[in-house]
Amino acid sequence: MEREQLLVLFSTPLYALVIGMEILFSNWSHLGLYSLKDTITNIYLMLLNVGLDVLMRVVIAATALQFVFEHRLIELQHNCLYWLGLGVGVDFLYYWLHKTDHYSRLFWAVHVTHHSSRHFNLTTGFRSSVFEPVYRFLFYLPLPFLGFHVLDILLTHSALQIYGILVHTQSVKKFPALIEYVFVSPSHHRVHHGSNIKYLDKNMGMTLIIWDRIFGSFQEEDPNEPVSYGLTKNPEDLGPVNIVMHEWKNIISDLKRPIGWTNKLKYLFMPPGWSHDGQSQTSSQLRKLLK
Repeated sequence: MEREQLLVLFSTPLYALVIGMEILFSNWSHLGLYSLKDTITNIYLMLLNVGLDVLMRVVIAATALQFVFEHRLIELQHNCLYWLGLGVGVDFLYYWLHKTDHYSRLFWAVHVTHHSSRHFNLTTGFRSSVFEPVYRFLFYLPLPFLGFHVLDILLTHSALQIYGILVHTQSVKKFPALIEYVFVSPSHHRVHHGSNIKYLDKNMGMTLIIWDRIFGSFQEEDPNEPVSYGLTKNPEDLGPVNIVMHEWKNIISDLKRPIGWTNKLKYLFMPPGWSHDGQSQTSSQLRKLLK
């Protein structure tokens, strides 16, 4: 935990510096990247997430992850290869966590808050999926089984999250081509936050974009199609409760319909937008309609 405290001591002034610089740049250039209400909402969602995240780190680390580690397959030595392997492993498993958040409506109901802003700036990175800590670290269970220490896993996740937050910016257009090919860039992540049909459910990586290239979820930012931030259907009520719960309300409304248990389960676990009668479409279905 001391190492994570050092991360906080390092990242907090870094965030303050880069956010302050972006606000000044936005105001100087009249870009309108920030709004006070949206920024306050981002901070509110972050604070909700932090308390639950700390609790679940203790619960999951002390139970599931530690139990698996005690039954680990091999003993690993702490060296450069250990940390490199752990970094790649955490990023790879986060990719699948993130993809699950987008392709199962039950998880999307949690993750949707992160995408609900119609602004895109560095504080958007703090617009947390409030309830994600309840299940997030379960996706990392393969790592302690392979011999990676639990506290090292938590530390690596936190370290990679710093990078994941910093790519939430419109102030950086492109990285050099080689870096863009391997690492998630602001350009890639702008696409991820787009509500354009072309951009939906693309670029899931946190640090490495290679997973998206390998598994078919990569989309380049198109200079001819500016990113439209937010959701395909933005909630009218942006109050502190509805911003977290609005998709849960939609799910409950669908489950109350007389459509049979099979369809009810599909409304829970199929991708967002799935409907039994075609009244709404998933991102894949919407892209097919464009062709």
